[in-house]
Amino acid sequence: MSDGTLLINGTTHPFKPGQTILEVAEEAGIAIPTLCHLKGTTPTGACRLCVVEVKGARNLLASCSTPAENGMEVTTDSPTVMSSRKMTLELLLSSGNHDCITSGAGTDARELFNARAEAEGHSEHLCPSWGDCKLQEYALAYGATGTAYPRSKPTYPPELKNPMIIRDFSRCILCGRCVQACNEVQVNEAISYGYRGSESKIVALGDLPLGQSACVFCGECVQVCPTGALVDKKSKGIWRPWDVETIRTTCPYCGVGCQQILHVKEGRIVKITGDEEGLPNKGRLCVKGRFGYDFIYSDERLTTPLIRENGEFREASWDEALDLVADKLKGIIAESGPDAIAGVSCARSLNEDSYQMQKLFRGVFKTNNIDHCART
Repeated sequence: MSDGTLLINGTTHPFKPGQTILEVAEEAGIAIPTLCHLKGTTPTGACRLCVVEVKGARNLLASCSTPAENGMEVTTDSPTVMSSRKMTLELLLSSGNHDCITSGAGTDARELFNARAEAEGHSEHLCPSWGDCKLQEYALAYGATGTAYPRSKPTYPPELKNPMIIRDFSRCILCGRCVQACNEVQVNEAISYGYRGSESKIVALGDLPLGQSACVFCGECVQVCPTGALVDKKSKGIWRPWDVETIRTTCPYCGVGCQQILHVKEGRIVKITGDEEGLPNKGRLCVKGRFGYDFIYSDERLTTPLIRENGEFREASWDEALDLVADKLKGIIAESGPDAIAGVSCARSLNEDSYQMQKLFRGVFKTNNIDHCART
């Protein structure tokens, strides 16, 4: 059902009740930049990058928080709009430790970026999110260099006290996406805004370190951060976007079936993010799904079946190990009947694994002695 139509850049577009200008534009394939907007959460209009010109309005309006109205005439790329966005980006770049752009007279910004990526892309002094940063992406697109205004000095030191997340307040632009992700997407309510004016920052439980707060380290805040303010500590400094291939897979930790994106460099996982289009999680992951991939490469991980003989383990082939287990089970059933054996399926297994296990016990072993550890 359409609630009316509006003009965007001279073309008529229908909209549904409750939609914002940004949502109508996105459906129409019209790109409007935004740093604070997080799909599915309450719009804040905080970054002012998504401003558009609306005929009859006294000022430029934030498209992410302005409801669409019948008969509106919207312009998304007028000289006034483009100038405002560039000025906003200049202000953001000067607001902290943002080494997004390298200045160079007479050289295209994108060429400078590519040259720097090749020359020092893996340098430790670069921002960990350099090359994977929305602020940098928009700065390149709009020609903002971060030199138009004096650079402000960091107010707070970075927080490095937990094993999962680096919080670099000098790179925070107070867009609020992390707060929205924590409070409205994951509903953990661990972080919020704190202090005022130039001392404003994102705080956890009265400005305590994350490890002492209600944070469960799901990492949703890291995934939605558009700058280098929140960084996965485990992947810091070991990858850049051009180094990795991405592979979509299913999280192996439980039966929910969350969809993940593996970032793989030289055959090793260096980072995991949630697939924002995948069901059922739509980008959400828990602490294990996002950070718990180290075990794959552990030297203590068993990669070969072991059989105990005379109190000692020896390596065996899969065929030998499976034949041994099958013979033991068949011997017990032959001697004492199928109800002499029982199975317990793990609550953290995939649904498919639990289904196959109960099918094995009921269909092959002919017993209903199969249960699930969630009941125990």
